[in-house]
Amino acid sequence: MKTLPTDLPGVLLIETDRRRDERGGFARWFCDADLADALQGATIRQINHSRTVQRGSVRGMHFQHAPHAEKKIIRCLAGKIFDVVVDLRRGSPTFLAWRGFELEAGDDRALLIPEGCAHGFQALTDEVQMLYLHTAPYAPAAEGALRFDDPRVAIAWPLPPQNLSERDLQHPLLGADFSGISL
Repeated sequence: MKTLPTDLPGVLLIETDRRRDERGGFARWFCDADLADALQGATIRQINHSRTVQRGSVRGMHFQHAPHAEKKIIRCLAGKIFDVVVDLRRGSPTFLAWRGFELEAGDDRALLIPEGCAHGFQALTDEVQMLYLHTAPYAPAAEGALRFDDPRVAIAWPLPPQNLSERDLQHPLLGADFSGISL
């Protein structure tokens, strides 16, 4: 496994070497020893799976507040996505910056998202499946979210966003006084 930095501090692309032969292939998708520096002492506490059936659908932008803030490792199992990370960390040099990454089934890449960043994605194909590894269990009282179309962030979705959940449509816009989340 190899971790590659991005221009958002703490956001890492994880590349996995796949061994191939006439039978197919084998890849290690998680190893706490290989990711020890990136996880900074955190351990995986919860694993989730999602299925999104229609191209253009958007899920997100979600995060958890301290003391339940979490790192996430995101991998696309089927289809292709535009995965988005928004830096919401108070005092970060990239505060309110967003980056999009294409992840596709079979590309042997994952994305590590640090605490204090909102995460969401858009399905670029029908029938997308995602695997999420979390360093903290879901805590409803600590849930935070950013609206997918917040003008302060201005995410450039590659397709017209559609099929958002009622919950995701109800997230408030960031106020002019929003200065970030504390960890």
